[in-house]
Amino acid sequence: MEKQYCKVGSVTSILAGNQAIAVLEYQYQCFMEKASNIKYSNTKLGEFFEQKAKKTKKTLEELG
Repeated sequence: MEKQYCKVGSVTSILAGNQAIAVLEYQYQCFMEKASNIKYSNTKLGEFFEQKAKKTKKTLEELG
């Protein structure tokens, strides 16, 4: 029997340069949209998405 390797939990790195910034900007927009849509119905989940957006924005500022 041959060994098999599972990719569960593997991380794909974000591409370098302008593509990385575009991906991060898209993620930031998605997190902010999700946070605003969920904020009033599920405050904990809204706070989670706000925190993710803040971390993504910080990363963007470091790259830019």
